[in-house]
Amino acid sequence: MRKMSMLAAAALTAAAATAIVTPAQAGSPDGKWQVKVLGTAVLPDGQIDKIRSIDTDTALGGTLAGLETVGTKANDNVVPTLAVEYFFSNAFSVETICCFTQHHVSGTGDVAGASLVDHVLILPATVTAKAHLDTGTPFKPYVGAGPAWFFVFDEKPGDTARALGVDKVKMSNKVGFALQGGVDIAINDKGLGLSLDAKKYWVKPTASFYEDGVLALKTRHDLDPWVLSAGVSYRF
Repeated sequence: MRKMSMLAAAALTAAAATAIVTPAQAGSPDGKWQVKVLGTAVLPDGQIDKIRSIDTDTALGGTLAGLETVGTKANDNVVPTLAVEYFFSNAFSVETICCFTQHHVSGTGDVAGASLVDHVLILPATVTAKAHLDTGTPFKPYVGAGPAWFFVFDEKPGDTARALGVDKVKMSNKVGFALQGGVDIAINDKGLGLSLDAKKYWVKPTASFYEDGVLALKTRHDLDPWVLSAGVSYRF
């Protein structure tokens, strides 16, 4: 599944890049296709929603069981994003995005500053249906919603987790939901424009920590990121 996801992302990137450089169709503010190249801030939560299981006979489980307030936080990141959109009409479209974002998870509360998970690489494969408002001006606001599949790659135990005997950590792939709002701003009649976009995701992956093959701790997290983007667009 992970290899298929990476191949799909690569194929989407290649297709969009081809669309940008191929002059098969002239740009138009009323074109069927739109490609966006964006800078994106990914602002996750990462707080523990629920402790699914804990083995107090392990070093990690025993340490955490003796604490009163254990929380977690995922760090923010800024990444490039590619979006491809198809317009069924000027009022309705479907959009998908392609990006990879890397994070680490650290502790809060009684474990503040603890390095728990390192190098979490996430592909937030997202498809949204969007409704656009024609204002009669270059400014066209929109709203959207749709499913999101969060695929997780290459996660590793953080330094604190390793010091407590954790030699493997596994975060689950998870299906979530996204709401979206933004505005497209045409800057000429050749399809070029600017785009501002905000998405709010709701997704709850699990993290499993292992010590010599024994499941020491399993937690569910409110990842729930805000994803804020700005960039240029080309419609054709």
